[in-house]
Amino acid sequence: MAARTETAFDHGAAIMACAGQDADALRELYDREAPSMIGVALRIVRRKDLAEEIVHDAFVQIWRKASQFDATLGSGRSWMYAIVRNRALSVIRDRSREDLVDDADLDGLVEQTDHDDLVSRLPDRDALRVCLERLEAPRRASVVLAYAGGLSHGEIAGKLGVPLGTVKAWIRRSLISLRQCMA
Repeated sequence: MAARTETAFDHGAAIMACAGQDADALRELYDREAPSMIGVALRIVRRKDLAEEIVHDAFVQIWRKASQFDATLGSGRSWMYAIVRNRALSVIRDRSREDLVDDADLDGLVEQTDHDDLVSRLPDRDALRVCLERLEAPRRASVVLAYAGGLSHGEIAGKLGVPLGTVKAWIRRSLISLRQCMA
């Protein structure tokens, strides 16, 4: 069997074919991009079932709105990924963030990204490490869980067992302190 030469795939042309109701073009787009799109959605919503649902909804939207794609504004692939990203963000806005994450998954994530361990991995003389170590332990934990662990304020409040407002205040004040310390 001869080796197949891969030519550059024109996402924009496939999207325009979808506008003409070409189901094969949509299938080709799906086969090429769905796995990566699920990864993008998964990073945002942190639940595989929701990520898969978001990608499905995105492809329905791609099919329905293909005629609105304008290649002069950007690539077809970027347009598709913007739909997935916006759909995932809409899901988060429409639901409580805490409902999107299974507690078991959250515990595993936080255990993997132990905040003290992350800080200790920074070089001893690193300004960020020095400044983080100056923060009180719960404030340091909230900042590291938010920025290194990717947790929302609600998730951090649940993990640390403190009110949501407290977490928001800790993070805001800690960022001000870090900014001053790093200056």
